[in-house]
Amino acid sequence: MAVRALRGAVQVDADDRDQVLAAVSELLTEVMRRNDLSVEDMISVLFTATPDLRCEFPAVAARQLGITDVPLLCTVEIDVVGAMPRVLRLMAHVESDRSRHELRHVYLRGAAALRADLDAPQ
Repeated sequence: MAVRALRGAVQVDADDRDQVLAAVSELLTEVMRRNDLSVEDMISVLFTATPDLRCEFPAVAARQLGITDVPLLCTVEIDVVGAMPRVLRLMAHVESDRSRHELRHVYLRGAAALRADLDAPQ
């Protein structure tokens, strides 16, 4: 079993708590589904939010999903001029038998444009 890192991002329409929590929940669920992961496989998850998202910690959504004994950390994405607004990102460290090329990173909604090189949703 190897330690692997998975990336993902999702864009929301507004700095709204319900939207942020729903989007992070959708993102985490999809990362786990596409990579056939359970909570037991998770080591830690880092979340970032663009500076225009201040209504809630993304980790709250993970806790609401029952991810209660995995270390979670939230931080602010650097404020790059011209960067896509209202984006929540994650990097999940997991234990997996999959090789790096078998991992499926997940970019949803408007954030799909950030990684157009990745495969279409599965």
